[in-house]
Amino acid sequence: MASLDSFKCRKTLTVGTKKYVYYSLKIAEKNGLPGISKLPFSMKVLLENLLRFEDGRSVTKTDIEAFVGWLDDKGKAGKEIGFRPARVLMQDFTGVPAVVDLAAMRDGVKALGGDPKKINPLVPVDLVIDHSVIVDEFGSPKALKANVDLEYQRNGERYRFLKWGQLAFDNFRVVPPGTGICHQVNLEYLAQTVWTGKEKVKKGKKTETVEVAYPDTVVGTDSHTTMVNGLAVLGWGVGGIEAEAAMLGQPQSMLLPEVIGFKLTGKLKEGITATDLVLTVTQMLRKKGVVGKFVEFFGPGLYALTLADRATIANMGPEYGATCGFFPVDAETLNYLDTTSRKPARVALVEKYSKAQGLFATRATPDPVFTDTLELDLTTVKASMAGPKRPEGRADLGAIKSGFAAAMDTEYKKGVELSRRVKVEGKNFDLGHGDVVIAAITSCTNTSNPSVLMAAGLLARNAVAKGLKVKPWVKTSLAPGSQVVAEYLAKAGLQKDLDKLGFNLVGFGCTTCIGNSGPLPTEISKTINEQGLIAAAVISGNRNFEGRVSPDVQANYLASPPLVVAYALAGTVQLDLTTEPLGMDKTGKPVFLKDIWPTNKEIQAFIAKNVTKAIFKAKYADVFKGDANWQKVKTPQSQTYAWEDASTYVQNPPYFEGISKTPKPVTEIVGARILGLFGDKITTDHISPAGSIKAASPAGKYLMEHGVEVADFNQYGTRRGNHEVMMRGTFANIRIRNHMMGPNGREGGYTIHYPSKEELPIYDAAMRYQQEKVPLVVFAGVEYGNGSSRDWAAKGTNLLGVKAVIAQSFERIHRSNLVGMGVVPFTLAEGTSWATLDLKGDESVTIKGLATVKPRQVLEAEITSADGKVKKVPILCRIDTLDEIDYFKNAGILQYVLRGIAA
Repeated sequence: MASLDSFKCRKTLTVGTKKYVYYSLKIAEKNGLPGISKLPFSMKVLLENLLRFEDGRSVTKTDIEAFVGWLDDKGKAGKEIGFRPARVLMQDFTGVPAVVDLAAMRDGVKALGGDPKKINPLVPVDLVIDHSVIVDEFGSPKALKANVDLEYQRNGERYRFLKWGQLAFDNFRVVPPGTGICHQVNLEYLAQTVWTGKEKVKKGKKTETVEVAYPDTVVGTDSHTTMVNGLAVLGWGVGGIEAEAAMLGQPQSMLLPEVIGFKLTGKLKEGITATDLVLTVTQMLRKKGVVGKFVEFFGPGLYALTLADRATIANMGPEYGATCGFFPVDAETLNYLDTTSRKPARVALVEKYSKAQGLFATRATPDPVFTDTLELDLTTVKASMAGPKRPEGRADLGAIKSGFAAAMDTEYKKGVELSRRVKVEGKNFDLGHGDVVIAAITSCTNTSNPSVLMAAGLLARNAVAKGLKVKPWVKTSLAPGSQVVAEYLAKAGLQKDLDKLGFNLVGFGCTTCIGNSGPLPTEISKTINEQGLIAAAVISGNRNFEGRVSPDVQANYLASPPLVVAYALAGTVQLDLTTEPLGMDKTGKPVFLKDIWPTNKEIQAFIAKNVTKAIFKAKYADVFKGDANWQKVKTPQSQTYAWEDASTYVQNPPYFEGISKTPKPVTEIVGARILGLFGDKITTDHISPAGSIKAASPAGKYLMEHGVEVADFNQYGTRRGNHEVMMRGTFANIRIRNHMMGPNGREGGYTIHYPSKEELPIYDAAMRYQQEKVPLVVFAGVEYGNGSSRDWAAKGTNLLGVKAVIAQSFERIHRSNLVGMGVVPFTLAEGTSWATLDLKGDESVTIKGLATVKPRQVLEAEITSADGKVKKVPILCRIDTLDEIDYFKNAGILQYVLRGIAA
């Protein structure tokens, strides 16, 4: 039903022959919200959302008035609001478990005597299958077909299940495999900048339905959902748990954010790419500290950036730590909507609506009021890469060689071996530290940007003309973010040159960046592992955490697509590309990077000629139909899912087993054991890996017990519909270090069970504690849970029996996910850590007061050491809002929603 409209701002907007209802910010300002026109654009989008959903309960008049107060406190007050996004975006890694949960909720509602049909998304949901293609075949014309065939062979069960969901649920669309990466499909097709929907309005005794126009907003089950901020769509990544709540009509509980204004001036210099820019922005914002804050870009430099450049910057919001990286609507937004073949009526609506609402930016627009600002002159940006293990680890291109040498000394403790090379068995080449064994043009960050992809193609053309070749130990791949990219590279004639260097198409999806790099050639892998080599990967991605790209590669670098090609030619990061030659031309003359780097003018000419509206129109004409493979997938049609007991991909999760209509009382944490003592910046990859499953691991043993051959294990990411695999995979990353194992203890998912002092895989220890009815806690350092918005990092933690995670600080989404799964996040006081508390892991922990806990209340952890000494440590409960208290008391958000629907 329509808003209470306390500020009498409900108006009509005529666009062409159509009339739309909208909630006017300009009228609201006159009717009791003074000064709101000075708000940042992103805050105006939030305000419109509350004006439209004012119901006196989840959104009150006081909530709306808080936006006026924001102009005074700049977000420091932390006022709680309920935000309802227009839609939800998913990819298949995180989407499959969400659909599993929806299917389980249908069973749960039925068990409580309710109607299963009530479990349906209430807002539009798009799931893009993009995370399952693996680079098995590469460097050949048959790579694409071979990888697609293997993808369907491995994922038949999952795809049948998703197709069932597409047929069973209303408001739920599936974009089939082979279309592209969810963020690029979102940017190029799904997003509309201004959304429309139906609203029921009472007129006297009658109710009529009207069409409402409002800003397009989105939450996504992938942290890089922020990419669409470049198209002025406010959105960010959430865990699958929060996404499910949004789908089911629950408001997203959030605090009115601080908004950091990022002023851009000047213009990028010749030869500098959008990737160089985003790595610079990421480094600056990490240094500034913007975790949990909005970032909004403004200033004259904005108008020197293409929409694709803006999307590149917005994409890496999770890497600089912000909730979003927002760009306002302007003439470039309209131009992009038109070029990507959005309907003319939609482009007209975006323009008229944005201007009517004060959401349209021009060079003359006054700067909004921000919490704080920082500034970058685009002319100062230099050619850059980030590595060897953090996205914010940017360095000038000329410093990569020396940076690797320093890392060999400090990070890898092998400085004396810097020049060591070893023979590769059966090959006529040797390998050394820093050799690039993976060079991948991959990931949503850059494959949506024609400027860097054309640059890669042109650099390849120039390299081929000079007679340069890729080193024989490099695994090369090109995985575009959409079919549009493949079309314009082919049309420009550049794919042929990329093919000659081994950058053949390997698939349309998120490949190497998510860890789907596929196996390295056996002899290369064997040499690296037997000789202890620190091999390198250079990828055009956004994530380079340890153990993510490939289990064989420890030094990972983020770079622009043309630099990926350049490093494939160089074959090592132990080369200064600014001063040393890449190789020799046909006459024996040295060829330097500057000799083959294309000019900006040349790149723009290729874009103007080849990136056309017609390509977008053709490639997205029938996007939900899929190829012949997808059309062959058969699935039964039914309201509830017929779970297959023998399935190792999809199982009914235990969250709703024995659920009652009212929640059980909260139990205190008494005598808990410590499952792990973890360090700083433990990522969701460390907690719940997406990559390969080791045969000797608990998950591997489970699969073998269920008749799955090692060759058919697939990976954790594709097994997320099966809680049995995923709980065994929790804390199972090969690179995670549990400090309970001692300074020289084994790496990987191991712990010590107490009081037996037995060394066990974390899963085995957790199961033993469950049999002993002993609750568990985990301790960690700063930024616990950063990286991907991975709900299984919280679900797995819950299923292992962990009741609380006590860290120095949390990543925003992971903190929320823990609460959503009934696990309490606590933070230690500033300057306190498990190390300063001298914890060994043999202690027991008691935390009382949870039954009556209030948001952000300070409680006390009573820590008893093995010798009986007791420490009382203050800990801040990071259940931040009243809504989250409700979720916690229901043992999780899904149980809370389910009980509400059943009632």
